[in-house]
Amino acid sequence: MARPSRQQFFQELLGGCLLPTAQQGLEQVWQLLVICLVCRLLWRLDLPSYMKHLSTVAGGFYALYLFFELHMVWVVLLSLLCYLILFLCRRSSSRGPFLSVTVLIYLLLGELHMMDTNTWHKMRGSQMVVAMKAISLAFDLDRGLVASVPSPVEFMGYIYFVGTVIFGPWISFGSYMEAAASRQLSRPWFLKALSSWTKSQLCLVASNCVAPYLFPYFVPVYGETLLRKRRKSRGAVVRWLLAYENVLSFHFSNFFVSHLSEATSTLAGAGFTEEKDNLKWDLTVARPLHVEFPRSTVEAVTSWNLPMSRWLNAYFFKGALKFGTFPAVLMTYMTSALLHGLSFHLGAVLLSLAFMTYVEHVLRRRLATILNACVLSRRCQADCAHQNKKAPWVYFINVAFGALAIFHLTYLGSVFDSSSEDVDGDEESIVSHTVQKWTELSWASHWLTFGCWVFYRRIL
Repeated sequence: MARPSRQQFFQELLGGCLLPTAQQGLEQVWQLLVICLVCRLLWRLDLPSYMKHLSTVAGGFYALYLFFELHMVWVVLLSLLCYLILFLCRRSSSRGPFLSVTVLIYLLLGELHMMDTNTWHKMRGSQMVVAMKAISLAFDLDRGLVASVPSPVEFMGYIYFVGTVIFGPWISFGSYMEAAASRQLSRPWFLKALSSWTKSQLCLVASNCVAPYLFPYFVPVYGETLLRKRRKSRGAVVRWLLAYENVLSFHFSNFFVSHLSEATSTLAGAGFTEEKDNLKWDLTVARPLHVEFPRSTVEAVTSWNLPMSRWLNAYFFKGALKFGTFPAVLMTYMTSALLHGLSFHLGAVLLSLAFMTYVEHVLRRRLATILNACVLSRRCQADCAHQNKKAPWVYFINVAFGALAIFHLTYLGSVFDSSSEDVDGDEESIVSHTVQKWTELSWASHWLTFGCWVFYRRIL
């Protein structure tokens, strides 16, 4: 078929993808947004504290039913189990580790035995948020950050807080109690919610339309025609371009959920910081620019989901540092993999990231010492002791590692294409799909990581 003109292409893109995608996105979440706003308005009334908690529990239950119908009972069972453990262990000082093991066992049993995998995976996000909230509360009780086990209504209000129960993000129990105190409705609050929702819609459109349509239109991945069946035999450059196309779509689908969770949380009254009399509605779940143009793989990983990164760092990584840095990194990524479910491609990507981030971290730390330069995985403070801060070669090293991070993300994200969704319930097919994708890319990132580790050992 002849290549369509640019005007015809954009008309087809607008009518065939952009508008339907935006409309579908609004249809799926408008009721959730309304429930969040209603709960926020109820919290502004002079109601008893328990009524405020009950209102968000009711809103959370209704939101769960909208998205999962009767399957929401598995989320409810998890929350009841968590409170039972907290109540029975109320005099213990090891509630955090015990509840963590219990929750992980529940999630694994649910995925393996309680119901079919596809249905369980649809609730994965809500299950993970409930688990993270309960585990963080247990650790905060052990550390004395929360004085006593909350009442049932306070606990359920926290777990089913309507602003986070579907899309997240994780918030601490203290943040929830501050939100329940209900700050005044204000213009910055409304603008933050509106801005986050607008960004979420743009990211949804980018995921569904921009990457699959515009990318191959301007980059000759498929040849001269716009839509054409993919050939099996392609050059290395084309394979990497196809992988990058898939990664862009996958990334922006995550950014859609991240910005949407910002919108629902803010609309429901959470996601602010308070300094003296200055209230800032500044909840940030993801930093897309730091993912797409990272300084390092470490920065890309932490910017993917900031609340979850803080949760893993506070409740697992710091506690595991007594075993050494690499065991702590490995344990943290394994915890994340278990929370995300028994999916081979997710586990393989997260464990690969554990090695990649660790090797890059120790290599750059060693280079920073040898060169006395600001080339660490994270940006140095303005008053750091390094002599070389803004030399051209310092910028070159940092840009080179940034390009390496993009290379790693493209390689790892290649397994999350549309064909992986078709085999979501067949673990053997997922394993085969993952191995095939990385074989097509010659296992390049794994070999590069090994090479970086060898180089690091040579310069010790």
